[in-house]
Amino acid sequence: MELGNISKPSYGPGLEAPGSSTPGLVTMAHGFLRLVQPNPLPIDLINFGQSQSKFSREDIHELLLYELGFLVCAAIGVLLIVLVPLVGCCFCCCRC
Repeated sequence: MELGNISKPSYGPGLEAPGSSTPGLVTMAHGFLRLVQPNPLPIDLINFGQSQSKFSREDIHELLLYELGFLVCAAIGVLLIVLVPLVGCCFCCCRC
């Protein structure tokens, strides 16, 4: 059995879109993710070999700025989870 050269693997040109029976849905999901998270992950802030207990204010600010899109989506989701039942209750109980 020939294993080839294990120390020097060959890589392809990059990621390819997955084959799917619903390309419109896949395109819409990828577009949403690019809209919410346009910036790459700040890898220099993550030290895998060292302790993670000491973050400076600038590091925390940069990580929050990186996650801003997801934080906004979560805030809108929580707002809808609270407001929709409240408005429904008002329409049902206070039939003006």
